[in-house]
Amino acid sequence: MKYITNSPKETVKLGIKIGKQLKPNDIIALEGDLGSGKTTLSQGIALGTGLKDYISSPTFTIINEYENKIPLYHIDLYRLDAGTDIKDLGIEEYFHKDGICLIEWAEKLGDLLPENAKIIRLEIKDADKRVITI
Repeated sequence: MKYITNSPKETVKLGIKIGKQLKPNDIIALEGDLGSGKTTLSQGIALGTGLKDYISSPTFTIINEYENKIPLYHIDLYRLDAGTDIKDLGIEEYFHKDGICLIEWAEKLGDLLPENAKIIRLEIKDADKRVITI
């Protein structure tokens, strides 16, 4: 399914719709270039799950955990390079908790990304326009 958003606000609104449908053990894998709207969509998804807190991208901490009716694990793999052994970071343990995993730069997981992950691809069309494929 393809969606076109024409502003960050529309991207957040789409994220809210996605977040409202999520349940425990769901894994959302966000893929796209830098600036494509992964964090903006993540903010909407978090709001849709009922989270009241503003979420920011955990670029430096790699993982932010948010308490909610369903816990939210926001993972950002942007800083990881090819030499990083992702297994050593313990990210896989989050896939087996009773929460929602929201992963930015999920393509860096390679074969470690579970088969049940829902992949969402974001593409930049112009300054504000995005094509989001679920």
